[in-house]
Amino acid sequence: MDNNGNMDTNRHHGKTAIVTGAGSGIGQATLLRLAEEGTLVTGCDISAESLDSTRVLLEKQKLTAELVVADVTEQEDVAHLVSSLEGPLDILANVAGIMDHFVPLGELQDALWDRVIDVNLNGVMRLTRAVLPLMEKAGKGAIVTVSSEAALGAGASGVSYAVSKNGVIGLVKHVAYFYGPKGIRSNCVIPGPVATGIGASASPESSWAMERASLKFATMQPTPAQPDEIATLISWLASDEASNVNGALVTADGGWAAA
Repeated sequence: MDNNGNMDTNRHHGKTAIVTGAGSGIGQATLLRLAEEGTLVTGCDISAESLDSTRVLLEKQKLTAELVVADVTEQEDVAHLVSSLEGPLDILANVAGIMDHFVPLGELQDALWDRVIDVNLNGVMRLTRAVLPLMEKAGKGAIVTVSSEAALGAGASGVSYAVSKNGVIGLVKHVAYFYGPKGIRSNCVIPGPVATGIGASASPESSWAMERASLKFATMQPTPAQPDEIATLISWLASDEASNVNGALVTADGGWAAA
């Protein structure tokens, strides 16, 4: 935004980007914002139907973007997504994620653990690993990854989601430290409640665990943010305006972590 509150359509002019989870929620809002700010953006999602809704919004706003059905847990899909790019990649926004039904460790089944870790952590690893050679070759790049308030306190999710989002923070810091000298910045956004389409994977399956988790929500639960409020931060962290920001964990939770 400029000083008059208008969208800065030149913030990312001519840059290229990949956004995961682009079919809904924060990923969709990030794709739309980057497209409006001048980015040549490719958005991926596991759901073709969800990407259709993104396509409708792009057409409504007279914006363009490439939309690709891809599963970040599948190495073949990740490789195809990255190899389909023409030229360098300037921005990667790792947004795709699922919840874990607030299932505590004692009730956890391996299948749920494996799926949540695979999407939320392994997917981020695979795509980040795939784009690093492109960014190293160009001598620059910005990677912004979405973690969660659940990484800062145990009451915001079940065990699988909390561990996956803690792992994301470690990965973000690793990239910032080892690849910062190569011109690659890696930062992390930590949202609190957001009005997204994360949907069925957030429905609680353990009543006592949800009751326990609700104690955290009772202390202070801000009004859920709109997806574009998080997308705005992702865009800024990926921009040249944030050129000296690397390895940062930036909360966007309405002050929830401060309670």
